[in-house]
Amino acid sequence: MTGFKAFLIRGNLVQMAVAFVIGVAFAALVAALVADLFTPLLAALLGKPNFGDLSFTVNHSRFLYGAVINAAITFLLVAVVLYFVVVKPYQALLVRHQAAPDPTTKKCPECLSEIPIQATRCAFCRSEQPQAG
Repeated sequence: MTGFKAFLIRGNLVQMAVAFVIGVAFAALVAALVADLFTPLLAALLGKPNFGDLSFTVNHSRFLYGAVINAAITFLLVAVVLYFVVVKPYQALLVRHQAAPDPTTKKCPECLSEIPIQATRCAFCRSEQPQAG
């Protein structure tokens, strides 16, 4: 029983369970956003609220190409919503919070040339440089 308890309280399992629950809730949110907001907006612009009724018949077989159109529109809307609501803000957040890399060069106070940060003399004007602290 102790091994099972150790398995259950491992960090990865708990993190994965939380991520799964958040993912399911987020999927429901995106689906509702697309179905209840963006699809009716697209229908209002195109004048056709549902393409599911579009079909053609060949030798008594009915082909519902409208369902494929609905699925394609839903896929595109979900992709657009995810990109603009999740990906773009997340990328902006990452850029804002990335630590700036340590500088490898500095400006010489005498001639304003770029020199290595550890240099004790400027390679261009030969002035002595303050020690890097």
